[in-house]
Amino acid sequence: MSDPLKLQHYQAHYVGELLERTAGAIEGLNEEQLHFRPDGPCNSIGFDAWHIARTADNLIHFAFHREMPVWLQQGLNEAWGLPKADQGTGMTPEEAYALRFPAAELLAKYSRDVATAIVPRIEGFSDEFMTERMDIKPNGNLARYEIIGQVIINHGNNHFGMINTALTQAGLPGLGV
Repeated sequence: MSDPLKLQHYQAHYVGELLERTAGAIEGLNEEQLHFRPDGPCNSIGFDAWHIARTADNLIHFAFHREMPVWLQQGLNEAWGLPKADQGTGMTPEEAYALRFPAAELLAKYSRDVATAIVPRIEGFSDEFMTERMDIKPNGNLARYEIIGQVIINHGNNHFGMINTALTQAGLPGLGV
């Protein structure tokens, strides 16, 4: 069992929680609900869920190790007609709003598959690996533990909050406080 006070354990836990909560938030939504966008310049529920999983998948697999992310391993870009490399960062609103996502259950499965693939990896990262710095656009030069904390966990939870807001504005039950 890993040391519960070790940063890698803590971060792995919260990445796993985020990806599972994201999957649970969208499961059971129909196509209209998944593509619901609140008024104003907001992304759809599906976009936010996809962006959370794609960002985590891409950072841990590709940015950190130059390995193929789950996204490409499963051929989801081709199967779903979505971008091969892009995960939403830097898209224009028109590009983001135009994306159409598969059934919510499939998108939820992708989020869980990403968690299964990356949570053990994060737990296994050495302290030296975690403190190595790298450039991540648009965030700049960060240590890997900062990338996990800021870009995956913090940024991902901001998008999770948007999912909650959109669900309530769509007249669906929110995700609780």
